[in-house]
Amino acid sequence: MTGFDTLAIHAGQDPDPRTGAVAIPIYQTSTYKQDGVGGLRSGYEYSRSANPTRAALEEAMAALEVGARGRAFASGLAAEDAYFRTACRPGDHVLLPGDAYGGTFRLVARVLANWGVEYTSVPLDDLDAVRSAVRPNTKVVWCETPTNPLLGIADIAGLADIAHGAGAHLVVDNTFASPYLQQPIALGADVVVHSTTKYLGGHSDVVGGALVAADAELGEQLAFHQNAMGAVAGPFDAWLVLRGIKTLGVRMDRHCANAERIAEFLVGHPAVDRVLYPGLPSHPGHDLAARQMRGFGGMVSFTLRGGEETALKVCGLVSVFTLGESLGGVESLIEHPGRMTHSSVAGSPLEVPNDLVRLSVGIENVEDLIDDLTSALA
Repeated sequence: MTGFDTLAIHAGQDPDPRTGAVAIPIYQTSTYKQDGVGGLRSGYEYSRSANPTRAALEEAMAALEVGARGRAFASGLAAEDAYFRTACRPGDHVLLPGDAYGGTFRLVARVLANWGVEYTSVPLDDLDAVRSAVRPNTKVVWCETPTNPLLGIADIAGLADIAHGAGAHLVVDNTFASPYLQQPIALGADVVVHSTTKYLGGHSDVVGGALVAADAELGEQLAFHQNAMGAVAGPFDAWLVLRGIKTLGVRMDRHCANAERIAEFLVGHPAVDRVLYPGLPSHPGHDLAARQMRGFGGMVSFTLRGGEETALKVCGLVSVFTLGESLGGVESLIEHPGRMTHSSVAGSPLEVPNDLVRLSVGIENVEDLIDDLTSALA
């Protein structure tokens, strides 16, 4: 069996047959010369339908997520929209996590709901609650694990059993873990979704998304909707994500190691009320995360004893951490989810605590990161 890091460097990325180039070329073209009417050269006709650089990324994603077919999109939300339009019809029902990513919630609650899709939010770490929330028209159980931003852990295999028993898909947003730390299809998921903007790209210089289907037939249906809807990854964006994937394993090792040190530091700090990190033995999902993940990830959230005012001040007092949205880049980021990434769920059952701070822990020297937080929390 080929190891993960070998796949990350080589899957879908054979040297260019014409020149021998080791790096996949950026096929910056919209159209392709045809050898006669209907005579496609190597299967390419128009870059919305297929592009060699994007095809390399799609093959790599399928290999890393042990799936049958990968598709690359212009953003994570474009990937999500293509999946929902493939799997759902007006009148269908979707189960969402109780603390779903704000963009996913907005897509379902304010876009798909207008199309007739129903939804229910349920705590996915409570399998009995999930079973009770399933309806005859449930078509999708949507899972994030770890969740954003509360870092809850869901039992992927348990959710797969419930979803399949209801004739529904289990879709897992694997953005926080990356395929290096967790492979949901191996645990029973039908589809994996990524914002490739995050850990897969890894350098805060690209926006993209991906879907990987466990089943080839579903993969073909997703490919149809990708082409029909058109929100594809451009060749340069696909190339940037491919470049990032090559170092995913070594970067994730450092992200995890730094995050663990910072979580341990925060647990002992008098200004901190609660630390949310699945690598801590005190985390309610720690044992489950240890079973289904290779490591605990680079995301850490915490609440502050001084409430929202203190949380906002801390976000503004750092110097090594950068105040900004997104995550998964080599540089460390800090944000206030309630005012930033999750403002779209304000006033809803998914509203996040206003004293919550989220860290995307980068790969800098961890001592510098701890010193920065020490100063900001003082």
